[in-house]
Amino acid sequence: MAVQKNAVRKTPAKAEDNKLKEPETVKTEAIKAEEVKTEPKEEKRMAQEALGMVETRGLVASIEAADAMLKAANVTLVGTEKIGSGLVSVMVRGDVGAVNAAVEAGRTSASRLGELVATHVIPRPHSDVEKILPVLK
Repeated sequence: MAVQKNAVRKTPAKAEDNKLKEPETVKTEAIKAEEVKTEPKEEKRMAQEALGMVETRGLVASIEAADAMLKAANVTLVGTEKIGSGLVSVMVRGDVGAVNAAVEAGRTSASRLGELVATHVIPRPHSDVEKILPVLK
């Protein structure tokens, strides 16, 4: 008698197998508001979002950089800072990848139009950095 390898044994289907089963109900306990620890909104946002900066010599180049940054990626304009001697910094926030892409776009457009001084991305800035950032007017 020969034995077949990988043979599948077929059994007649039961009528019960074709019925849809009711979804199981999972009961959870309610969490009291006092038990949940949350960080302040600003600190949590700063911890999760990167900060990107482009510094140029000249207002027109900084405006062009800001425009390119906002169009290139899903970032938010934090503010601008006129430092003096024609230096202007533009700052954006967002996810690390988006900020990297935005800063690269800002670097390219600013260097085409004017003088690029510096660019930098801080992936997870400390919450105290918020205190020194300029407010968008």
